[in-house]
Order: sequence, then C-alpha cells, then structure tokens
Amino acid sequence: MCEAQQCPPLAGRDESTDRPTIGQILRQYGPAYRAKYAAQMSSDQLRVMDQLERCRTGELGYAVYRCDSCGAVHTVPQSCGNRHCPLCQGHKAKQWLQKQLAKLLPCAYFLITFTIPQELRLFVLAHPRECYRAMFDAAAATLRELASNPRFIGSSRLGFTGVLHTWGRDLNYHPHVHFIVPGGAISEDGQEWLPSRVDFLVPVEAASAIYRAKFLDCLAASGLADQAREVIGNKDWIVHSKAVGDGRQTLHYLAPYVYRVAISNGRLVKCEPGPDGLGRVTFTYRKSGSRRWRAMTLTAEDFIGRFLQHVLPRGFQKVRHFGFAHPRQNIDHQWLEMLVTVTLNYVYVLTLAASPWPVSPPPTCPICGGNLTYVGFVSAHQERCMAPDTS
Repeated sequence: MCEAQQCPPLAGRDESTDRPTIGQILRQYGPAYRAKYAAQMSSDQLRVMDQLERCRTGELGYAVYRCDSCGAVHTVPQSCGNRHCPLCQGHKAKQWLQKQLAKLLPCAYFLITFTIPQELRLFVLAHPRECYRAMFDAAAATLRELASNPRFIGSSRLGFTGVLHTWGRDLNYHPHVHFIVPGGAISEDGQEWLPSRVDFLVPVEAASAIYRAKFLDCLAASGLADQAREVIGNKDWIVHSKAVGDGRQTLHYLAPYVYRVAISNGRLVKCEPGPDGLGRVTFTYRKSGSRRWRAMTLTAEDFIGRFLQHVLPRGFQKVRHFGFAHPRQNIDHQWLEMLVTVTLNYVYVLTLAASPWPVSPPPTCPICGGNLTYVGFVSAHQERCMAPDTS
C-alpha cells in the first residue's frame, strides 16, 4: 500500500466545495464508528480511516513552496497518498492508461470477467487476501488451460492483464476480476503467433466450471477450501466474455478502476444530521444498463461500513500481469508486434500510443501570481513554530 507521499501535492488548487468529501465524513462520523465497530475492523481498515481523516488537514505535515517572483513562502497541507483516498489517485490512472495503450498489439481483444456467486461474498470479505489471490490465480489458470486446446488457440502462452474490482454502483460488495486479453498466443516453441477468432476466445460455460474447481484448489493451501465448498454448494459460477475490438475503449473503461476508490467525492451530494440526530449521507449512482443518475441516502454509519468493505489488504496488488504481458518475461514488444502483424497479414500497424496528457501548470503564488518552487517538507509541529509570513 502506498503510504504518505514523499512528493508534495500541487499548491494553489482550490479544494473548497459545498459538497462533502470522504475525509470530512470520516472526520465527523469516523470516531463514533470506530467506537462501535473497532473490534470487528481489520488493521487495514483502521489504518485507511486514520490516513483519510488526516489527509490535507495539516496533521501529516506541510509542503513548503517559495515564490520565484516575490519570495513569499507558502505551506500546503500534505496528502496522505493512500490508494483508497479519492483525492490522491487521479493522476496515476492517467499514467497507467498511457502505458497500457502503448502495449496494445494489432489484433482483436477480449474482456473476460470472472465473478463469484453471491452466496460466497461474505466468505470472501472475511478472507480477502486469500480469496482475491485465488480469484486471480484460478482465472489465469482457466484461461491458459482452455487456450491450450487446439480447438481454440493451441497454446497456453497467453499474455493478459487483470484488474480486481470489488464494488457495485451503490457501494455494495461485489468482487470480480476483469481481464483484457489479446486474441491469440505465442506458440509453445516461441516461433509463431497463433490467433483466435476475432469474435470468440474461449467457451464461457467450460470456463465457469474450470474456474470454480481451480478457485477451490487455490484455497486448499490456506485451509479454506472446505469452508468455501460448504458455502457455495452447487451454485453456478459465471464467466463473461466480450469481444472489444482493438482494446483501446476497454482500457479507457478499466483505467479508472485501477486507481479509483469505491466512490469519488464528486458523487457525494450532502452529509447532514438526520431526524434521529445521526448523520445522513446522500450520493448519486446509476443502475446497470441505465444512464440516469439516482440519489441514495444512507446513515453515515452504513455509508462508512460500505466504503470500508472495499479496503484491500495491505500490499495486495489489484492489477496483475500474466504471461508475456508480465514485465519479467522479457518479451520484446516490437518483435511480438511484428510477429502478430505478419501472421495476420496487416499491411501496416496503427500506433496505439496514447496522446501525451496535458502537463499541469506549475502552482502559482496567491499574492503575486508568480510560479512556486517546492522547497521541502515540514512537520505539523514545525509549521506551527514557523514565523508568520510578512512578505
């Protein structure tokens, strides 16, 4: 997990808004929630609450800037840098998207989604590290097993990227893994590109059965397989596959999930005392398949509880690369791109690199408008001891 930032946040950004933020809700209602549920909360959830409550309040220290023009010194409250904080992750999603777009191969792509039965969700929530790992490993093994069948591709040497997604549109717990998979694989001898059909990768009914078995096998090492088997019984598992063209649109869809938390501050409408004196949080959401925004109101306690369901175990990576997409495979991307192009008889290859994201302007001095230069970091205690700026 990313802890406190070593680099400063941008100065001069106006964070003032009439709408509430996650941090404000946690600061106002978090202490009561902890007092009631601390014994049931994980250490990861407690840590996330603490960091988000202190984000940009000054308790984490201050970034110090000096104006290049007038020499005035300004201090800016430091961000927490936690990956569950909606204020601290936006720029990372853009960087990830640009990098992944540059790696796209000139072939068909598929979005494969592996889900778990609803009956198993509470079990997964109780054992997140083991179950999330099992979801990734079982899904990857399922794809490789089916791809090795000559009826589909004929090689297990796929290369794909998976993204763990744990929330539904209304903050409910709904863990599943999205995989973006190129339509083909490197032959077992490493000399050929074996393409799939442009509209079909692997059979989802077979994938569902194999995924279920492999998920339970993955849990066996941690001693959880028998418990999971009792919970799910004979429930069907669902794997969904969709052809997504050249993959660009799907990467744009997945990028926000990589560095986005369960809900952004922009979806929060209001937080106010209810008739019983307890807090009420109203946020917007859209039902699946609908473009119309709806409003939902929860008690602050329920809202915080739903938010904390999606805290990941410390150090757990929610994005994973497999096969030739993994950096350690040392597969030359230009060679692979050429191999795919020659195999599919493309006359030319369209460069899919993302356009550079616009560079944010440097922070400016609120006094004279000059550019600010980052000087360093001071603790909250040091900032209180600093003499007032009389420039």
